[in-house]
Amino acid sequence: MKVTMMSLEYPPNVYGGVGVHIKNLVKHLSKYVEVEIRTLNANRENDVKEYEPWEIFDGKYQWDRVLSTLSLNLAMVRDPVDADIIHTHTWYANLAGFMAKKLNGKKLVSTVHSLEPLRPWKREQIGNGYELSVWMEKTGLENSDKIIAVSKGMKEDIMRVYDIPKEKINVIYNGIDVDKFKKTENREVLDELGLDENYVLFVGRMTRQKGIDTLIEASKYIDGKIVIVTGKEDSEETYEHYRNLLMGEKNIIWFHRYFSLDSLVQLYSHAAVFVTPSIYEPFGIINLEALACGTPVVASAVGGIKEIVQDGVNGFLVEPKNAQQLAEKVNLLLKDDDLRKEMGKNGRRRAEEFSWERIAKQTYELYRGLLND
Repeated sequence: MKVTMMSLEYPPNVYGGVGVHIKNLVKHLSKYVEVEIRTLNANRENDVKEYEPWEIFDGKYQWDRVLSTLSLNLAMVRDPVDADIIHTHTWYANLAGFMAKKLNGKKLVSTVHSLEPLRPWKREQIGNGYELSVWMEKTGLENSDKIIAVSKGMKEDIMRVYDIPKEKINVIYNGIDVDKFKKTENREVLDELGLDENYVLFVGRMTRQKGIDTLIEASKYIDGKIVIVTGKEDSEETYEHYRNLLMGEKNIIWFHRYFSLDSLVQLYSHAAVFVTPSIYEPFGIINLEALACGTPVVASAVGGIKEIVQDGVNGFLVEPKNAQQLAEKVNLLLKDDDLRKEMGKNGRRRAEEFSWERIAKQTYELYRGLLND
């Protein structure tokens, strides 16, 4: 069996959880099938097929961002597909999957990591180009032979937003490498950054989706230092918005930079609490990473988070956008060493249930079932 995987993200081009997902899925899936990768050019020195958007969409005009993505989809389907299965990830490649299916007569599988209609703030970034991104996603998903939802909550959202029967949707969770993400006593990164123990940690992309505004509001009531690590911002306006907010907070230490996996493991391991105040989160690999390092999580009760964080067992679930409730649960953990340790142990056990080997095997079985229909 051969699979052609299409995605905007693939290492070293990793924007968020999707890039992490595909990297690990392909690594373990390759034990069962031949995998061809089609993705955005990043000058890789391997067999990945790389494609460029059209040069005319250079960012000078209003619609260039979304039209550039459309042109990348066209480029990815120019080469014939000789695989048995086409597998796409996110709206950035959904239309490519649809076109490749029609042109080559192959089966199409799409993994849904999030849904465009549930991220309305993107209209602020790309204006009416948002309507085009929704159309690309909708067209690809509604024409897929099988859809993989990364959580049960995600499956419910797909059925609610699009005209897709539940029989077509399979839940296969995201995963984590528990051999890499585990508690460490190393603290070189903390020493380099001048951090003490028992801080509250946030790690995530710089986007409204992650609830950074709520965390900033909650910081006024939290009895401890908060370390905020942000990744790539949605736009320059987003960066300026959060820079202005974060620079003025006395008990917030902000790092807008890349950290290696080893550095992140140290940050997770020495944090007293990890927080995920997201207003939308289909799964949230970041929570698994913290739990695997033995750190309890306080997170919004949204989407797939509710299937990872067990309220009162390995952390606490709170109402999204409720800054005072977030602060209350964080303070409870900061004051109770025994509770933190117990929840940390439970969190590690929970994380071990999400191995990439298991996820790759489930994906392979989905492929087999689709080809045998």
